[in-house]
Amino acid sequence: MPKHCTRIELPIAFGLLIAATVFSNGCAQKGTAPRAASGVAGVEHVVVIGVDGLSPDGIQKAETPHLDELLARGAHTFRARGVMPTSSSPNWASMIMGAGPEQHGVTSNAWQPDDFETPPVAVGSGGMFPTIFGVLRQQRPSSVLACFYDWDGFGRLLEQGALDILEDGDGPVDTTNRAVAYFESNRPDLTFVHLDHVDHTGHSEGHGSAAYYRAVEEADRLIGKILSGLREADMLEHTVVIVSADHGGVGTGHGGATLAEIEIPWIIAGPGIATGRALSSHVNTYDTAVTIAYIFGVEPPEAWIGRPVLEAFR
Repeated sequence: MPKHCTRIELPIAFGLLIAATVFSNGCAQKGTAPRAASGVAGVEHVVVIGVDGLSPDGIQKAETPHLDELLARGAHTFRARGVMPTSSSPNWASMIMGAGPEQHGVTSNAWQPDDFETPPVAVGSGGMFPTIFGVLRQQRPSSVLACFYDWDGFGRLLEQGALDILEDGDGPVDTTNRAVAYFESNRPDLTFVHLDHVDHTGHSEGHGSAAYYRAVEEADRLIGKILSGLREADMLEHTVVIVSADHGGVGTGHGGATLAEIEIPWIIAGPGIATGRALSSHVNTYDTAVTIAYIFGVEPPEAWIGRPVLEAFR
């Protein structure tokens, strides 16, 4: 009788184990973002340049030699998408937080860390929904992390204690100069440079206006200065550069649901990145943080919903 029981129960137990394993693996793969790999060889730094209000149309119609250089030696899409609403705070938050407003709770420009309508689904070490800066500080404590921003509302979206430097510049030129000076003296692992003047011109003169394209050309000039600063600091050959935006615009506004407002450029260039590749896969703005995590080989938080843009890599 004991042998009879053993012969029957062992296959049942083994079958249940197999079923449980398949079910568990299936749930993990379906509900979570892919885990980060061990990092991309040859990359020591990542610089994200966020140009507020920069539409794909702006790059395609303005004279942008430095952006054209990045397009030629990297991968890109002009059909990446931001999140709804197409206003600044929800979209910048999504870019650095690896998730959308439904997860991080930044639902409008009125959001404050202590004043919001929708609470975040998770709180990281900085007492707020985790950003890529907080993740790096936690998993790679020795990282040098920097952010220079031109819109005074940007700083509140980051964990205040996570960065080595968090500075509000006085206009786009001063913001760029601060970042370039910091490259030379500190060689940061991750830097975010936020430029705001293109959005200002879109609001005052209109998206698609001659003044708007001139503002894009000024952004391109400043991007060139950032690239030169990386080269002079002997960082460029080991740096992945990402250029993107929070939203586009229609007329003198944004915030709506049109493609002109929600579609944004997404450009990536540097070691390990495919050359001259137009991406066919879909890219969301919250994929940016997860792609940076992938580059550095750190584990994304479970609350992140983005995925690394693997097609961009060689």
